Amino acid sequence: MRAPRKLARLLTAATAASTLSLAAGCDTLADAGQSIQPADLVNDLAARLAGASALTYSAEYQLAGGASASIIQAQDPQRTAYVYPGGKVIVTTEATTECEATDTRPVCTVTDPPAPSARPDPATLTEVNAGGLITPPVVIALLDATALDPTAVVAQNDTTIAGRHATCVQVSQVRNAAASRFDACVTTEGALGSFTGVVDGQAVEIAISRYRDTVDETAFDLPPGARSIDRRPGAA
Repeated sequence: MRAPRKLARLLTAATAASTLSLAAGCDTLADAGQSIQPADLVNDLAARLAGASALTYSAEYQLAGGASASIIQAQDPQRTAYVYPGGKVIVTTEATTECEATDTRPVCTVTDPPAPSARPDPATLTEVNAGGLITPPVVIALLDATALDPTAVVAQNDTTIAGRHATCVQVSQVRNAAASRFDACVTTEGALGSFTGVVDGQAVEIAISRYRDTVDETAFDLPPGARSIDRRPGAA
């Protein structure tokens, strides 16, 4: 599937600035006069993504094929909504709600929330990936796997996406991960700027198109007319 021109321009920008190739082990960052470990680089990006869980923001993404998606996050209490073609996942301190749009009436399944201070289980977000939107918890898991793999090859560059500075990595030869190769950019704030790769057999290609530090509270509501099925222990 070919990406539309706007998405292609956004993703091409991720390769436009000073690329540094890093094989496993330690290579020299000659221009900066310092050395860097690939594991340190991807760990830094994973930590930046994880740290963004404390932020309030709305990020809109363009997907390959022209569709759009969004990630909306707020605090006090912490809650996140992932909206993608065909569905929506809402994660709060009280529940994880997965909504699947149908031709008739959306169906939302309610299960237990992630453990306190824990990220959502990437397995919970499989349908989001299938809908074309990769999520920060999944990208964090990929970066963690890269950091632990001595055979992984990592290249790095800085760029600007939708007016936001971002650090990007191009990763290949990763073992024991949902994707063996992928490109990911993370903004200075910690938002996912772009991602290209095949994750669990699903091709994913996204780029951020708009970022705001405010949210619309209706983003955490169920889709209009949705039928809710509560599968939490003790639910009536």
